[in-house]
Amino acid sequence: MGSHMLPSSGRNRFAPGWPLWLFTLGFLPVLISLGFWQLDRAEEKRSFDRQLSAAREQPSVPLASLESPTTAAWRAVTLQGYFDPQWIWLLDNRIRGGVAGVEVVQLLRLAGSGDPVLINRGWLAWTDRSQLPPVSTPAQPEFLYAELLPPVESGFTLGDNDASGWPRLISRIELDAMATQAGLTAEPLLLRLREPGAASFTLDWPGQPTSASKHTGYAVQWFAMAVALIALFVWAGLRPDSGGNNNNEQ
Repeated sequence: MGSHMLPSSGRNRFAPGWPLWLFTLGFLPVLISLGFWQLDRAEEKRSFDRQLSAAREQPSVPLASLESPTTAAWRAVTLQGYFDPQWIWLLDNRIRGGVAGVEVVQLLRLAGSGDPVLINRGWLAWTDRSQLPPVSTPAQPEFLYAELLPPVESGFTLGDNDASGWPRLISRIELDAMATQAGLTAEPLLLRLREPGAASFTLDWPGQPTSASKHTGYAVQWFAMAVALIALFVWAGLRPDSGGNNNNEQ
């Protein structure tokens, strides 16, 4: 009778079946790839944070003293000039504390020699959408503390380049279009104010939307899903044959 209590020899064999094989082989590489992609994104964020910290720890220098300002992103600089009241762009859909507003970008003509630059003067509330918010322009030349911004990503259009009137409402910074509108021969440098003053509006610049730790957390989630998929695959392949029976027992 003891032999009748032994399980059938084929019931614990590893047989997940071809549908589960296809499902696992199809999705497992995707999950693992997404995990490593998020790790790469986290490293990019850490590298950016190091670059940003290193640039901001350096003392301010005159903009004219930089040999290559186009490659000096986030570098603190000083400059002097007067704002041209004709060329003002309002960067729309900027939220601060739940309040809708715009960021004011204005052409600055440098004192002495030098091509004009664009200065982001900060955020301005815009609650009444029936009319553009009033923008005041300092009448005197201003001495400014600012930081150089990195090149704007290409491949997008404003969608409102044909709008008329000034200040001009825009949805995205597009330097080539703005240079054309202002009659400039080349794309200007883009800076934003670092310290409050007569020329500034609200300067509470938002931080980066996603930190390195968040990308690492996303990577952990993708890898956890990959481990869960492997566990499901093994469990399904080793579970007892549901079609088996004990008819051989007497």
